[in-house]
Amino acid sequence: MQVQDLYLTNPTVRKKWQSFLIDRGITGFSENEVATIDETVGIYNDEKLVATGSIAGHVIKYVAACEKGVTNGARFNAILTELTNRMAQRGVYHIFVFTKPKYETSFEHVGFKKLAGTAQGVLLEKGRPNIDDYLANIPHVVDLKDKQIAGIVMNANPFTLGHRYLIEKAANENDFVYVFAVNQDASLFTTTERIKLISDGVSDLENVIVVNGGDYMVSYATFPAYFIQSADDVIVYQTELDARLFKSVIAPEFNITRRYLGSEPLSHTTSMYNQTLQRELGDEIQVCIVPRKERDDGKVISATSVRQFIKTNQIQAIASVVPETTLNFIKEHMAVLQDRIKEGQNINGN
Repeated sequence: MQVQDLYLTNPTVRKKWQSFLIDRGITGFSENEVATIDETVGIYNDEKLVATGSIAGHVIKYVAACEKGVTNGARFNAILTELTNRMAQRGVYHIFVFTKPKYETSFEHVGFKKLAGTAQGVLLEKGRPNIDDYLANIPHVVDLKDKQIAGIVMNANPFTLGHRYLIEKAANENDFVYVFAVNQDASLFTTTERIKLISDGVSDLENVIVVNGGDYMVSYATFPAYFIQSADDVIVYQTELDARLFKSVIAPEFNITRRYLGSEPLSHTTSMYNQTLQRELGDEIQVCIVPRKERDDGKVISATSVRQFIKTNQIQAIASVVPETTLNFIKEHMAVLQDRIKEGQNINGN
């Protein structure tokens, strides 16, 4: 049983690969999903593709094998072994899998551990550093007894007066607030830059703890969803997974009983995200939705508008909606930020 490379840049190979996956209920081939693939492998029986799998960073996805015949399990294991070995060669020893619930047991048999799941998909991991390592490296509040602790997850691309308003309100209403910065370098501002801007922007709030969200405190934009067809179903699945991981793993570790969100009058995606979080977190974690802070003209403050102001070099407009710490950073790095935009960095969205 020989595992071979599949070169998806070859139209014929890609067509056969895609047809094979479609026959097994995997129908999502958006550019966002396929463009992240680093390597794809497959097993052929004569000229027929009978198993495949792909690597995308530290994620294994698009795994499928023929569901008929006694060799199906062996093919699945061969694909997983090959992908795991190739990731090790790349220096990747911590692996995620997002897959349909019916494949959960198959991945557990080869050493993966389930972190969270929904009716549409499950998240599993294998290797180190894992979820336990991540939790251990975050500062813990000493003496949790009778402490009210809240959590906020934000991208802050960049950190605005709206973000500051949300954090300050949570800080005033709780003993401690954990702010988890989304760990995703797909934004105009890098993860390192965003964490710095948040930390600098709340440095006067002594009960606020800013941490990197790592691979676990993720936004709805982070989860692969290649096995789900409807765009709205993708949003719900991703948000449910996020909420269940937060509720079952993150929140208990830090005694978080409240999660703060900004209201969302502008984005359909984020509005659905907020609604799903409210439904999923339920009575165990109180969801506090705070009306968005507005500009002098009555429009809500948004990081999207700040990125547009950067593109058009509107310093005065930026100064009206961001803290001084963010403004100073933007002034110092304006040329770099504008170069990123010119090179194709997307500045739309949330």
